[in-house]
Amino acid sequence: MAAVLFLATASPAAAEGATATDAGAVAGTTLSIGELYRDKSLIGTTPEGYSWAPDNDTVLFLWNDEGYSFRDVWAYSARTGEKTRLTFLGRDSDPEVQQAGIAQAVMLGEGRVAFTLGGQLHIREADGSISPVETDKRAIRKLAVSPDGKWLAFVSGNPVDTRNRVTLGGVLWVRSIGERSDIAARRLVSSDDPKVYVQDYEWASDGKAITFQQSDDRAMPERDIYFYADGELQNNRVIRAFPGDETTRALVGMVSIASGEIRFFDRPDPKHHVWDYGLSGDGERLFISGSDLEAKEHTIYLYDTATGERETFYQLREPRHLRPDWQVDWAPGDDGLIILTDRDGWLQLYHQRQAGETPRQITQGEWEIEGFAVDRATNSLYFTANKSHLADRQIYRVPFTGGEVERVSGAAPGTHQPVYSPDFSRIADWYSSDTMPPELFVIDTARPGTAERVTRSPQPDFYEQTWADTRYVEFPSHVDGMNLVARLSVPANFDPNRRYPVIVGSVYSDAVRNQWGGRRSHPTWGLDQYLVSQGYLVISVNVRGSWGQGRDHNQTQLHSYGETDINDLESGVRYLIAEGHADPDRIGIWGSSYGGLMTIMSLAKKPGVYAAGIAGAPATNVWHAYPSQMWIMGPPEGDDMPERYEAQSALYQSAGIEDPLMIIHGSRDPVVLYSDTIALAEAMIEREQMFELVTLPGAHHGWDLEGLPQTRFSFRKMVEFFDRNVKNRK
Repeated sequence: MAAVLFLATASPAAAEGATATDAGAVAGTTLSIGELYRDKSLIGTTPEGYSWAPDNDTVLFLWNDEGYSFRDVWAYSARTGEKTRLTFLGRDSDPEVQQAGIAQAVMLGEGRVAFTLGGQLHIREADGSISPVETDKRAIRKLAVSPDGKWLAFVSGNPVDTRNRVTLGGVLWVRSIGERSDIAARRLVSSDDPKVYVQDYEWASDGKAITFQQSDDRAMPERDIYFYADGELQNNRVIRAFPGDETTRALVGMVSIASGEIRFFDRPDPKHHVWDYGLSGDGERLFISGSDLEAKEHTIYLYDTATGERETFYQLREPRHLRPDWQVDWAPGDDGLIILTDRDGWLQLYHQRQAGETPRQITQGEWEIEGFAVDRATNSLYFTANKSHLADRQIYRVPFTGGEVERVSGAAPGTHQPVYSPDFSRIADWYSSDTMPPELFVIDTARPGTAERVTRSPQPDFYEQTWADTRYVEFPSHVDGMNLVARLSVPANFDPNRRYPVIVGSVYSDAVRNQWGGRRSHPTWGLDQYLVSQGYLVISVNVRGSWGQGRDHNQTQLHSYGETDINDLESGVRYLIAEGHADPDRIGIWGSSYGGLMTIMSLAKKPGVYAAGIAGAPATNVWHAYPSQMWIMGPPEGDDMPERYEAQSALYQSAGIEDPLMIIHGSRDPVVLYSDTIALAEAMIEREQMFELVTLPGAHHGWDLEGLPQTRFSFRKMVEFFDRNVKNRK
């Protein structure tokens, strides 16, 4: 199959009207790792936490216009186009401390705003004065105003009941918006055991009740993670299940605001996952969408809220299913349910009126929908999808009855994450592309394709740099011919007749995205840009098990950690070599967590393909994975055990490693245990296999997200390792 090239949007310098360095003479940025990751961020501070006021005009967001980490509350009026800073709490913060600032803000009406800072609740009055409230509570989060504007609900974590000397778990509270600030909130849902807590909740449309999900971790094991930091032995004790262990039990309930009465809705197995739940507009019915632990059987139950009577509304079992991307909501007029499912092979929207009937398909095509929202006033469905290209997430709408799909976001490629105003007249749009760091735009849905830009986050010298040229390529798998897509970053002065050193990564599922930096879970945008500026090509492949290319693409990953996925990575390498762009002797690979698993498996099973690899927090032993990963690796039982788990565990496959390996791991990691890295290290030492281990004392799973000094240190170590073993390989 011939390669297909999809070019990214115009360079950020061109988009802003600035003059960049001549791309013909410069490979990429001239900045160092230290200059790319600085206290006053070069790319600015991402606007986050969008929240619409009931008037459908004002949207609140959290931002820092100077590029420092502390986010204050801002407001934007779509009617006037005015942007206003409402709080100035980051004014006196130390930029080197890297404080995140305000975590959430919601409008209370009459110019008042509630927000959380450091887990504490504050209220900003219309005159700008700020008062802390609910000071006896900790870890306050999940603020939500009732649809009638009378109540503010929130969850707090582990407050101490001094009268009964009991530590409570996540507690659901409501406080009246109209009463004085010194009037305390009323407790709605709580438990005497801190392992039983409110996970999330939703307001009823009339504001008279709240539905909620309560998690019960009492049956789960606790594990001690000992580590040395700050000169002493410490313990990060966590509740953590492995495959085969007892897992969280989930209950869905409804509580009356007036009486406080709670009704729970029974499911046949409370250990099964809950993916969605929702109350009908009239409050008479509740759906719960869930699945078994392996995500092979999707079931939607429907309940009578007065009696608790349950019926099975929808059920579909697929033995090879491995992605729980389902979403469910009530149809307009409570006329059954809208279901996002891949029952035809692609994630599309369906409508089902009655229990047991065959759903009516609303959208169709060889593209996938990521999420949707229901505009009940106009009987329309808004959704984000990759209809334009695999790497895109554009906003669309379609009539509830079906018909033509209309694109609401603009023509430029990229990623949109919408927050809709209450009446769907406007959209607060988080938008980013390969050439634009994330910004807030506001879309008027009456004028699809147009948007007002609200924020300008990058610093001026961002536009003075030459950045990588990012493009998308397609090629067949060298194993089974499946079409694969990759995100490829090349130097601005790319010479198609030259063979470059290549870095494959950071490797992971769902890694091919048209947004600044590609993946958001790690701040690797600057690392990638630096590598390209030093003459590397950087490629990331949409491996099997990923979203966006349909069920036939992702289901081939079943029971195949470290096999089908790493073959896809090798297909990307083969493509670059065949095109004449890659030096086959200078290919590096890296990834973190599951990406670390793929890195070690690639070195172990494909010696000589890669000159070197870096595994961050590598998941080397699937016996210690989260039980939810049984979606892919299967349960820890059966006639094919223990061989099936050993085949998917790098710990048991590492004997084949011949090429240089670096492992970077935080000693406090509760997700992938540092002890598993030590087990791998011991096995490799016993076999006299050479490797390098970088231990980050006290670091968690997100080892490159815990302060700029650690980020810079880690990325410099990586660059030095790749330069030594890949770029300058002898």
